[in-house]
Formats: sequence, structure tokens, C-alpha cells
Amino acid sequence: MIELIDISYVRLGTPDLGLAEDFATRVLGLQVGERGGKSVYLRSDQRAHTLCYYEGDPREQTVAFEVRDAAALDAAAGVLESIGHPVHRGTASECAARKVRAFIGFKDPTGNSVELVARPEMSGKRYYGMRDAGITGFNHVGLNSIDPVRDEKFWTTVCNARVSDRIGDIALMRVNAIHHTLALAPAKGPGIQHVNHQVESNDDVMRSFYHLTEQHVPIVFGPGRHPTSGARFLYFRGPNGMVFEYSVGVDEIQDEAAHRPRQFGFEPTSLCMWGSKSNFVPM
Repeated sequence: MIELIDISYVRLGTPDLGLAEDFATRVLGLQVGERGGKSVYLRSDQRAHTLCYYEGDPREQTVAFEVRDAAALDAAAGVLESIGHPVHRGTASECAARKVRAFIGFKDPTGNSVELVARPEMSGKRYYGMRDAGITGFNHVGLNSIDPVRDEKFWTTVCNARVSDRIGDIALMRVNAIHHTLALAPAKGPGIQHVNHQVESNDDVMRSFYHLTEQHVPIVFGPGRHPTSGARFLYFRGPNGMVFEYSVGVDEIQDEAAHRPRQFGFEPTSLCMWGSKSNFVPM
């Protein structure tokens, strides 16, 4: 089994790097860690970067997870290849572009681009955003799935993800104590469904709601509260249609042995207990 430790970063292609950087800093509230090589690296916490925009096709969307060390990475490659998932081993230049010591890339059963990384770079500098959004760190992604039941089996048997709760057949899965690191979203093809950043307080969620509204950023869901994780949330649309989320108060599962996943119906009140509704299917 592949032991994932934490989510590491997201890489997104964009046809307009300047527009993407402006949104990520002025609107979203991230900090530029570095620019170069037709890429911009953005910080949200103690890591050197958690989001990288680069000049490219916006359909190019990759999520990365950290494993313990190079030995674990080699073992993961062996597991994936043994079940028919071709693995790309990162070159020195590709590792440098991701600010990791080593990585492998592969496609999950839906075709999502996934990277496993060893020794991602940290920063000795304190993170501070261009605006005070209250961000405390990059937390999770929603990942498209053309077959959530099949993909849940991949993430929980090939990898060490554990189901925290389900909404219909949508699994909310964790790789550590945080309620979910990965949520499977029904879709017709691969892609990242949304990117989540945690914030410090309910006030931060509401301040951002008004800030984003004033900036004419499309709000796609919220403010609201998830009955699964308990998080108070706000979802909004960024460049190239990517959806971002702020949330606060997500539950942690400390007792692995005692926890049992709850089954929620696939209906609006399973997504928001306050009554917010949207055609967007968030986690």
C-alpha cells in the first residue's frame, strides 16, 4: 500500500500567467514565493509553494501528495506499475521545477494527473499574503471522478486514504487526521474540481465574501456549513474556471479505530446545513 502523508501542491496550466498571478495574490491572498521559467510559485503556509501556475493548457491540472522518503517513492512506483499504471520518474530539471528532491507521476483510474513527491521544499520565511485573507494553509482538493465507487477503491486499497463520510457515492477521504484531504466529485472527465485553503476564523470567510463580491468574483456556493466536516465555507471561481474554497473549522478524526463513515443522501442539505444551494457540487 502507498502511504500518503499529506497533500503537497497543485500545478495549473494557464494561457495568461499575469492574470493568474494577479488573481492568486490580489484576490485569493497568496504570496509569490518565486517567479521564473514561465511559472509563478505561490505560498499559503510554511511550504515553499502549494500552488504553481505555469504557461500552458488550462486542462493541465496536477495534484501532488507527499510520501515519506525516496524509498517509499520507489516502492510506490513498483506498486503502481504492478497494477498497470505507467509511472514517469521525474528528471532533475522536473524535480527542480516542482521544488522536490524526487517525484513520480501517474494517472489515476479516471485519468487525473497525480504526482507523488519526496522531500518537498520548505521555506524559512514566514508566509504573508498580499491581502489579509486569514489563510492558514493549503488543505485539500476535489478531484473529478467518472466512477466514484471504482476510484474510492483505488485511493483506499492502492493508497492509504480512509473514508471519513460519503454523500451518495461521493467519498470524502483523509490521509491524516483532517476530515478530508481528497474528495471525489462525479464528472465526465479528469480534472481538479476545486482547491481549498483553510482560514483562521468565520470572520475571514465573511470578510472574503464581501471582498470577492466587491471585486465581481463569481461566488458559486456559500457562505455555508458542511454537515460532513463541520466546516464553514465559501466557494468562488478563478481563472480558467477553476473553483477555489475558503473554509474554517474542519473536523479532525483522532480515533481511527472508533471512526465509522457516515452515509449522507445526495441532496442539498447534505452539502450545506444552512440552506445555501448551488449547481456546483462542492466537498
